[in-house]
Amino acid sequence: MKFERNNRTDEELLTIHQALVTPRLIEEKMLILLRQGKISKWFSGIGQEAISVGAALALDKEEYILPMHRNLGVFTTRGVPFQRLFSQFQGKMNGFTKGRDRSFHFGTQDYNIVGMISHLGPQLGIADGIALSHLLRKEKKVSLVFTGDGGTSEGDFHEAVNVASVWKLPVVFVIENNGYGLSTPSREQFNFDSFVVKGPAYGMEAYSVEGNSILEVLNELEPLVEDIRKNPRPIIFEAKTFRMRGHEEASGTKYVPKELMEKWAKKDPVKGFESFLIKEGVCTNDEIGDIRKSIQKEINEAVKEAFAEETIKANTETELADVYFPHEQKVIAPKGKKSSKRFVDAISDGLRQSLEKHPELIIMGQDIADYGGVFKITEGFMEQFGKERIRNTPLCEAAIVGTGLGLSIAGMKAVVEMQFADFVTEGFNQIVNNLAKIHYRWGQNADVVVRMPTGAGVGAGPFHSQSNEAWFFHTPGLKIVYPSNPVDAKGLLAASIEDPNPYLYFEHKALYRSLTEDVPDAYFTTEVGKAVVCHEGDDLTIITYGMGVHWAMQYANQAKHSLEVVDLRTLLPWDKETVTASVRKTGRVMVLHEDCLTGGIGGEIAAWISEHCFEYLDAPVMREGSLDTPVPFAADLEKNFLPNERLEDRLISLVNY
Repeated sequence: MKFERNNRTDEELLTIHQALVTPRLIEEKMLILLRQGKISKWFSGIGQEAISVGAALALDKEEYILPMHRNLGVFTTRGVPFQRLFSQFQGKMNGFTKGRDRSFHFGTQDYNIVGMISHLGPQLGIADGIALSHLLRKEKKVSLVFTGDGGTSEGDFHEAVNVASVWKLPVVFVIENNGYGLSTPSREQFNFDSFVVKGPAYGMEAYSVEGNSILEVLNELEPLVEDIRKNPRPIIFEAKTFRMRGHEEASGTKYVPKELMEKWAKKDPVKGFESFLIKEGVCTNDEIGDIRKSIQKEINEAVKEAFAEETIKANTETELADVYFPHEQKVIAPKGKKSSKRFVDAISDGLRQSLEKHPELIIMGQDIADYGGVFKITEGFMEQFGKERIRNTPLCEAAIVGTGLGLSIAGMKAVVEMQFADFVTEGFNQIVNNLAKIHYRWGQNADVVVRMPTGAGVGAGPFHSQSNEAWFFHTPGLKIVYPSNPVDAKGLLAASIEDPNPYLYFEHKALYRSLTEDVPDAYFTTEVGKAVVCHEGDDLTIITYGMGVHWAMQYANQAKHSLEVVDLRTLLPWDKETVTASVRKTGRVMVLHEDCLTGGIGGEIAAWISEHCFEYLDAPVMREGSLDTPVPFAADLEKNFLPNERLEDRLISLVNY
């Protein structure tokens, strides 16, 4: 290995050495504790410390780093207190996740670190979002994100790198090429020798360094980072290295050829740098020993203090409260002049006024800028707010949802448009594992609204017509709204954007241009989590939302019986009080939704009513939904699929029960 000091003083070299040896000594302590059964799991970065430490030293402390399993050196170099790290590893309250996640699955705004989740690619898109915030605010900063060579096989890598290149984002993609993805060697992961070949393919620079030489990492990375601050652009930065322990300690290293292990043992980043320091006369072997002893003493004291902390005692109220970022909605009542607006116009109006109210709100989606979106909801927005805030995206839902989260971490707001709700599958992981869980895990909010044009009845077939709200209804940490009329469409959208929590905002395509009503022209919000009774009745309650409201109202207005229609409006959290009051009043309940019957939201609501309102019921709670098939294309098949043709017979049977 080469060590070029590049005019660094002895003091600077000793500072680098202390940063480099610290994670190694912590690792050695962790392995002892693991063997003693005092910690449950450990992902070792022994052999890879120079990359983590070099990256952290190359960036300013105000710049975000997004590390992975083997980047302990990022945390220690950033100055995270040892005791808090050990508390985190022990699942203690003094850690960063209140015992809710382990090892390095956490972030901290105090140190500008954003931790990973177990899925290896999503943090790459988040780095794009943070870098985008720097670009928009004209800050001379970079974000730096780690991934492994195995992680680059994920689609998230392609999406994030491509977006960064297209948008010229100031982000450094550090690829720790350590030869293995768990036990799978590189030759079974990709068909090239170095990731520098990836750069030209994406229209960006790529560099490869000896990742075990701390000085080579620094000498290459520091000038690049400084240049990116002045000339924003992304780069790929490959650091060739080797993992000297198992993927995690239980995995072992039996799959690694002995000669390969011996080869890399000779390139130990800590021992190699210490030999260089002695050879240069910067310090002696005894002085290195003294430095190690001093750090070890600090580590041992911090471990002792962490172990002395009380074990976390579960508190259900606290656990539930921490699922969402604290937010008390202040409803802005509608007032002033009204004008006739279609459903689609009300959504557009709510978006436009939210952009005016929140100057750091960014809207992203496919074809939303010049073209105005496939449904023309953002038509004219680019001319009013500019291309920086109304951003056309490549076809990469995962990266764009991740970018939205990155913007939120940097203190901005994001609305992400799915061209069709069906396409959200491409961004599913980001929504259910990153947006939904990030506040519960380490207190970071996700100020992102995902707009979801949804629903059938428009002859669009299986992949442009699905009702998929139930996929997200099961996920704690998300909020879901589903308006049925133009007034609520505007008010609920504005409320969703105000709330710093993640939202799925469903808007039925068939209502876009078929439904018109008078809507207040001024900005207002609708109460989230509050249902409304839109038709009073005494004999039977229909609980529904979205298009179901219109089917129910059509029947209620012509039925011989007195029907009450409850529009949920918000699906997560849903309004149990209004539902209970209506059940007590009528004693008979039908839960109606457009989604397929099996596994739909109606099953949960029906079960809750049966459990909590049983004494008020005069008949079983019934459900009606679409057939348990994909959404068909042909008009007669689609009509047969939807529930409204079956609704009358089901209601009559319920009334007569």
